Parts: sequence; C-alpha cells; structure tokens
Amino acid sequence: MSYRLSILDQSPIFPGTTASHALQQTVLLAQKAEEWGYTRFWVSEHHNAEKLAGSSPEVLISYLLSQTKTIKVGSGGVMIQHYSPYKVAENFHVLSNLAPGRVDLGIGKAPGGLPLSTKALQYGTVNDGKDISDRLSFLVDLIENSVDSAHPLAGIQATPIPQEKPEIFLLGASATSARLAAELGISFVFAKFINSDDRVLESAANQYRAVFPNGRLIVSLAVIAAPTQTEAEQLVGDRKIVKVHLQSGRSVTVQSIDQAEVFGRQSGEPYEITEQEADIIAGTPGYVTEVLSQLQKTYQVDEFIIHTPIELEAARFQSFQLLSPLGITNVQSLIR
Repeated sequence: MSYRLSILDQSPIFPGTTASHALQQTVLLAQKAEEWGYTRFWVSEHHNAEKLAGSSPEVLISYLLSQTKTIKVGSGGVMIQHYSPYKVAENFHVLSNLAPGRVDLGIGKAPGGLPLSTKALQYGTVNDGKDISDRLSFLVDLIENSVDSAHPLAGIQATPIPQEKPEIFLLGASATSARLAAELGISFVFAKFINSDDRVLESAANQYRAVFPNGRLIVSLAVIAAPTQTEAEQLVGDRKIVKVHLQSGRSVTVQSIDQAEVFGRQSGEPYEITEQEADIIAGTPGYVTEVLSQLQKTYQVDEFIIHTPIELEAARFQSFQLLSPLGITNVQSLIR
C-alpha cells in the first residue's frame, strides 16, 4: 500500500441508543483502529446535533489518548471561527505533553452547526474582527513558538511548550483552502465527501503541491466496505448531500432537507437548497482498495481518512475492519 489509511469518527447516536453509548463506541473503535493498523483516529466537532455526540473534540481526544497506546489521535476538526487561537494552542500543547508525538490538530473553517449554535458559541465573547486566515496564521505561529516581534502580542507563548509539537492540518473542500494551507506550510485535508467535484480536487492538489511540494496531502472520503458488492450498495441506500447556498455567497453542507430549511431560516438571509447523490465509495475491500489506489496515483495523495456513514453499528465496525491496513479481515462480533 503506497498510502496511509486513517479514520474520522463523528460519534453517531444510532436510533434507540444514547450519547453515552455513542461515545463508548468511539472509544472502542479507536482501540480497534489501533489494533487494525490505522495511522490516526480523528473525532469531529458538531454542535446542537441530536444524532451526533462529538461536540468537544479536545475533551474526547484526551480520553482517547488515555485509552490507546500508539495510534495518533486528533481533531477533524476544531472550528477555529469560534475560538481564541491562543486557547486552542494551549489545549493542544497540554495534550501533546500528555502524549508526545501522538496528537494531531485538525482545523476546520466551517461552523460545525446551525446559525443558532454559532451565536451561542460566540455569545458573551469579544469579536476581534479577525478572519479565519488570520486566526489560523496566529495559531500556527503559536504552535511553532514563532510569534513575530512586530506582532501586537510579541513574546506570548502557549504554555506548556511540548517537546513534540502537534501536527497541524487544515480541513477544507476548495482550492482556496488548499492554497492557504500550503502558504502556511501545514498539511491539507480535502473533504471529498463534502465536495465531490473532481475538478476542484485536482485544482486543490495542484495548487497545494505548487506552493508546498513537500507537504502532506490527505483526502477524506465516505467509504462503505462489505463482504460483497451487493451488501455494500444496500448499505449506501438513498443517501444525499444537501447544501444550503446563502445569498452572501457562503455554502454549507448539512445532513438533511429539514436541517437545511432550519439553517436557512436561522441565517436571516435569502437562501437556496440543492441536493445531489452522496459521493460514497462502496464495495468489497478489493474494490475500495482499487479506487483508493487510482485516486492516490491521480492526485499524489499521501493518506486517506475514511468516514463511514452507516446507521448500523455492526456494519460500520465491519467496514473499518475489512479495510484494515494490516489485512485483518476475519470479521467477528465487535459490538459490546
């Protein structure tokens, strides 16, 4: 295998279960991912979401690090628009001191929720007027302990400084995000399960490599593996990608038409909703591996982070195990 394989877990709350159960399954999946040979295990940030338990990646990462031994654990990602870059750096420096060399700091540009949750996150805080690129640039300087002497906060450090810094990744779905990551000299993760346009991926890959030829280019995909092609396709079902396009020019991907309507109303501006087939790679382990290998060759991808949108716990665990980088495909009972 000429690429690495990792997992993004959103801690889904399945029908008839609880958030506590969902988080315990995330812990179990992280432990299994380590056993199966995955490179890293990332958890997401979603706010005010009834079907997802992952709202605080920093807290969950800390627990996951204590429950695993070798796998890299990180955020996919921390939504930087809501937070002080200084506090984010402090949080991840503490984590990196607790588990040297095992902490990833993935940064997202999206809100991670509906407009109401964004207002709640920023309620009572001071808006300094900085855009996301400024926040990200300052965060990189803090992690690198290299805040410029001309900066208004020159001399500041995000203590405790770890011996091994967390690796920084920018998550995005556009060539603009890829170029920003390249200019900052950090790894870039293209979210293909959000933007399935191969032309955008090609442009993002080309711009990233042109500016930062030695950088790490990762593609995040929705993948469902099963023992047979028929089983995998049945698990996909009729999944859609739903997007809300605001008059201001911003577009946001949500989970359903109903959620899109709520987002549009809460945004306070005119909007349009579009729906398209979900971009999911589904099939046997051999088929999925073939598709990933072709993508790797076409775009010179260093690593894939897979997300598995299945509403059946056993099938979801089975999918990850069937794709095990160590070739562990003897599927047994995995759910406690």
